[in-house]
Amino acid sequence: MPKVSEELAKRFATEKGSKYQDWVRNEGLDIIAGHYVPNLHHVDVKPWPRRGGAGVYINHEASRHSNDCYVCDIPAGGKLAPQRQLYEEMIYVLDGHGSTSVWNDAGQRVTFEWNAGSLFAIPLNCWHQHFNGSGLEKARYLAVTNAPMVINLYEEVDFVFNTPYDFTSRFHGEPEYFANEGTQSGFLLETNFVADTRSLPLINAKERGAGGGHIRFNLAKGSMNSHISEFPVGTYKKAHLHGPGAHVIILDGSGFSFMWPENSPLNRYDWQEGSMIVPPDRWYHQHFNTGVTPARYLALKYEGTSIRNEQGVPKAWISKRIGGDQIDYADEDEMVRRVFEEELAKNGLGSQMKSAYEAELAALEASGSAA
Repeated sequence: MPKVSEELAKRFATEKGSKYQDWVRNEGLDIIAGHYVPNLHHVDVKPWPRRGGAGVYINHEASRHSNDCYVCDIPAGGKLAPQRQLYEEMIYVLDGHGSTSVWNDAGQRVTFEWNAGSLFAIPLNCWHQHFNGSGLEKARYLAVTNAPMVINLYEEVDFVFNTPYDFTSRFHGEPEYFANEGTQSGFLLETNFVADTRSLPLINAKERGAGGGHIRFNLAKGSMNSHISEFPVGTYKKAHLHGPGAHVIILDGSGFSFMWPENSPLNRYDWQEGSMIVPPDRWYHQHFNTGVTPARYLALKYEGTSIRNEQGVPKAWISKRIGGDQIDYADEDEMVRRVFEEELAKNGLGSQMKSAYEAELAALEASGSAA
C-alpha cells in the first residue's frame, strides 16, 4: 500500500477507529488484521460468552468498512445463543456437523442439518441458533457479514440486534427454504443452502483462463456475493483486481497465489485446504495449482459498488487491453511462468498451460489486439 508522511497520517488518525471495532472489542474478541490465514482450522479463538462459543474476527484494514469475517467454535454437545441482526451473514462450515434453526417473530421455524463443506446464509433479521451434532468434538464455521457497514451506520447496537421486524420477502417460514436445490440462470445459482461446496458441479468459465469452472450464488435473497471457482492440475488463473472484501477460502487442492498492488513486487502466499487470502482493495491476485488434484476455492464478499461494464460484466473478467481489470497471459510478468513451472517440477508435475496460451493468442489475433 502507498505510504504518506507521518504528519499527514496523524491528521487522519482519529478516523481509523469505528463503532464496529468498538463492538468487537466489547464482545471480548480479537481482530486479525492480516490478509492471509495459513489454516482456518487451527486459527486461535477466544471464549465468546454472549454467544456461548469461542471466536475471532478477521478484518483486514483494506476491507474494514465493507465487510468482515469471523471464525466461531460451537463446543461439543453444545449450542450457540439465539441471535438476530440487521446485517447479512453467509456461513461456511469448516469442521464438524450439526443443525441450525431459523425463525421469525410470526413463529415460523425451519431447522436444517449441515456438515463440513456446507454453505448457507441467514435471512435478514431472522432469529437463528446453531447446534453442534457431536457430543465429542467441536464444530467450527466461518462467517462473512456486512456488519461493519450496518453497525457503523446505525451506531446503536441494540437497534442492530433487537429490532422486531420480519422481512417476509426474504423468509416467511417456507418448509423447504434450506433444501439443497435452487434456480440456475447463467453462472448464477439462487439458493439458500449448498450441502457440499467441494462436489457441486460447476460451469465452464474459459474467460478466466486454463479451462476452469465457476458458479455464483445469491444466498437467502441477500445482497452479498459468493462464488466457487476450480481449475485443473498444472494450470493457473489469470491475474485480476477488484474492490475490497473478498474472502477466498481454499476448499481443495494445493498451490500458491501472488498478490500485489499495481507497479509493485509480487507477494507470494502458499495455500492448501483451509487457507484463506483476502486481496486488499485494487490489488492484483493470481492463483496457481501446483498440486495433484484440481484446486477449488470459495469466495465470499460484499460488493458495495459494482465494478462492471455497461453490459453488467465484472471488469475483473475483462482484459486490460480493452479497459478491464484482468491481465492476459501474454501480458503477465515474465517470472510468473518460470516460478510456476519450478514449483510444479518440485512435485514431479509439468505445466498444462500450452493450450491455454495458444487459445488466448489466437483470440487476441482474431480481435486485432495481439501485441
